[in-house]
Amino acid sequence: MQETILILDFGSQYTQLIARRIRELNVYCEIHPFNLFPPITDNIKGVILSGSPFSVRDNNAPFPDLSNIKGKLPLLGICYGAQYLAQSGNGEVLPSKSREYGRAHLSFIEQTNALLAGVHEDTQVWMSHADTVTKLPEEAELIASTHDIKLAGFKLKNEQTYGIQFHPEVTHSSEGKTLLKNFVIDICGCSKQWTPGSFVESTVTALKEKLGDDKVVLGLSGGVDSSVAAMLLNKACGGNLYCIFVDNGLLRKHEYENVLHSYQKMGLNVKGVDAKRRFLDALAGIDDPEQKRKAIGNAFIEVFDMEANRIEDVKWLAQGTIYPDVIESKSVKGPSATIKSHHNVGGLPEVMKLKVVEPLNMLFKDEVRRVGRTLGMDESLLNRHPFPGPGLAIRILGDITEEKISILQEVDNIFIEGLKKHGHYNDVWQAGAILLPVRSVGVMGDERTYENAVCLRAVTSMDGMTADWCHLPYEFLGKMSNEIINKVKGVNRVVYDISSKPPATIEWE
Repeated sequence: MQETILILDFGSQYTQLIARRIRELNVYCEIHPFNLFPPITDNIKGVILSGSPFSVRDNNAPFPDLSNIKGKLPLLGICYGAQYLAQSGNGEVLPSKSREYGRAHLSFIEQTNALLAGVHEDTQVWMSHADTVTKLPEEAELIASTHDIKLAGFKLKNEQTYGIQFHPEVTHSSEGKTLLKNFVIDICGCSKQWTPGSFVESTVTALKEKLGDDKVVLGLSGGVDSSVAAMLLNKACGGNLYCIFVDNGLLRKHEYENVLHSYQKMGLNVKGVDAKRRFLDALAGIDDPEQKRKAIGNAFIEVFDMEANRIEDVKWLAQGTIYPDVIESKSVKGPSATIKSHHNVGGLPEVMKLKVVEPLNMLFKDEVRRVGRTLGMDESLLNRHPFPGPGLAIRILGDITEEKISILQEVDNIFIEGLKKHGHYNDVWQAGAILLPVRSVGVMGDERTYENAVCLRAVTSMDGMTADWCHLPYEFLGKMSNEIINKVKGVNRVVYDISSKPPATIEWE
């Protein structure tokens, strides 16, 4: 059985980061809500309690029953998790005199403590809490302090239970990865066997057993997730995998032809479907972002269902769902408030009455790329920036027309190819252009113009959950602006988006 670290989620914004850091150590871990975690089996080697927006002093604070864990398995409480261990153990947690958020430095470390081996005094750590442990449980011993917080870390005597009030998972905690390694590898005894190669081997074996000789249909998008899912399924069931790649007319310039050719070179059994007119008709007159997404989703379901029904005796629908989508669907508070509709093909299983297989549903985006590389996927596909499921429809603010799509495709192509040509593409997590519902006055030659404004957007990120605007050189942005205005008829103004996520989102709609 796969060695596993179990992470109990109390709703922290950093919970997924804990999982990512542990997986970087080649150790498998899973996130489960604190009130819905699985039975404790022999493969679970340790448990981590996440932070939380709650206070342990709230009447509705999460207080799970850990009687099957505490004292029986190594246990690490982070921030709220530490405060929960203190409060439930007859310690004391009180409001901080002022909210402790940001950088701090450890002023004391118990050098003989296994959790802090290799961590140095005065190392930087990251605080993010409004409460503070002011009294330890009687059976606890102090293992770390900062200049402002005496009880920054503790261990319960006679058991491998630890609490720390800082966040080792964030990059601002300089030696946080060392601390997590100490817990996961040395204290829990995990053997670092979670690698892309081992994932491919175990997943292909499991898929062969699950699917047998059944036929599987998969909708390809041109993105990394569906492409890697296709490669895994192709290794498992070969000719029984039927891939469908739909041209919705909202892709990048030449993307349909180029990506379809790449898929064919990969040896996939793929059919391309030109459905541009159906999608344009479905979008006619719609300018609301949510209505656009729903119209595109419904059109895709109709096209995909029609094409899939041409294949006899299909039993399975494959999807490129990845782990953040799974976590979101079973989060502590239930699915998050809708910011925008998810772009996956929701609704298809109900329409087609197929069983669903999701070979990537335990992987983060960066892990998907590593698996793709292990499978030998072409780097041009593997390193593609994420692209929204509704395509350019949500990068055209307002209603959709063929003319607007054509303008944006040209602008987007100049920008993306410029990033590649000038060596910036791989420094950017996602980039694109937005056609604004704005016209501005300009001058070309001796003539006055009144044409469209476009916005360029480029962000850096690890997984899209948070993102910072990319600080591209002014000289490069100037070249892009000149080239776009000179070459794309209908555009006379280019601006650059310098908003981060949060508070903005990466896409505008």
